[in-house]
Formats: sequence, C-alpha cells, structure tokens
Amino acid sequence: MHPEPKNVASKESAVSNPPRRHFTRHRRQLTESARRNLGQAASLHLPKLQQRLPTNARIGLYYDGFGELPTQPLLDWCQRLGYFPYLPVVGSLGRASNGSDDKHLRFVPVYHSKLLNIPTRIHRLGMKQNHHRRLLWARELDVIICPLVAVDLHGNRMGMGGGFYDTTLGNSYRSGAKKPLKIGWCYDFQVVEQLQRQPWDVPLDGLITPSGIRWF
Repeated sequence: MHPEPKNVASKESAVSNPPRRHFTRHRRQLTESARRNLGQAASLHLPKLQQRLPTNARIGLYYDGFGELPTQPLLDWCQRLGYFPYLPVVGSLGRASNGSDDKHLRFVPVYHSKLLNIPTRIHRLGMKQNHHRRLLWARELDVIICPLVAVDLHGNRMGMGGGFYDTTLGNSYRSGAKKPLKIGWCYDFQVVEQLQRQPWDVPLDGLITPSGIRWF
C-alpha cells in the first residue's frame, strides 16, 4: 500500500474549491530550510516513478518560483540516472488564430546542473522561462511534472488558473495516449479530499509528496 498523504482536508472541499490563496500563502510562509528538507523527503519516493520509465527518459520539470516544493531534487535525479530534463516555455507559437495568446507549452532542454544557473527571462505572468531554438512538444516527453496549487485524492488538479497544462495535455489525455505521464509534485498540505472538476481539466496519473507516492 502507498502511504496516505497527510493533512487531508475535510469533505467541505467537495462543495466548492478552497481559495488558491489558502495554499499559496502557506507555501510562502515556509522557510528555505523547510522547503529544502521537504523537497529532499519527496525525492526519496522517485525510485517508484523510475520503475515506470524507459532508459534515457525525457522529463518535463518546472521552475519553483512561487514557493512550491523545490524542483532542484528532480533535476538532480534526472542527472544521476541519465534522464533528459526539460523546462516549459509558454506561448512559443505566438498568438492563436482568434487573436488570443497561445497557451500550449513547449519544452526546452536543460544543460545546467542547477536551476538557479539557467539564464531566464520573466514571462508577463511572472514565471521564469529559458528560451532555446530546440523545442519539444509535450507528447515527445515521457513524464511531465506538473505544478499545482491543490490536488485531490482522485488526481484532480487545481493550477494557477491559466489553463496552460490543461490546454497542452488535453488532446493526448482525450485520445488515451499513454505518455506523457502526468505527475504532481507538492507539499502534503496541498492535498484535499475532493476538488470540483471542469470538463477541460486533465487529471494527474500520479502524485509525489514528502509523505509518499500515489497512483490514480
């Protein structure tokens, strides 16, 4: 049996989703030392994800720029095992035909051992991005580690509200494609019993927290 995530919220979360600020405020209150220790604790469960991956797997990561569970341990793991890490780029295709910003993510390779050393530019929505001419589509990756604000016990994910991951992963999910695996990476306090799910939401395949790994 996989360990149950701790601090699971009450059934009230099934009625309406808790406000994002509840989780983002909690994240920002953590010290750097606490974040680092929790990230290392979560990384101890990565071997169970490794069992489902091919040799030389391509892994989509992200920058932990908003107090999230640190993602440097994920990059360290990739480099130890010979996996190829990638980071997301928003709007690399410019604007959609209807004039709206493109919400599809594409992914650039990581050539640094530390996320802090990667040259970045700040997207207008505040996230860091590295630009490179070699871009991969999500379907070319074996795993995408998805950022989240909250997640429930069924794999439903609450993001920041931009819809980037749901847009990027929607077609492969609806077609029943086996990859990329969609894995959440978060603190235990971000796990709630139930979230409302919208028709366009793409659920996770698995979740890793400091207390364990869960498959959906």
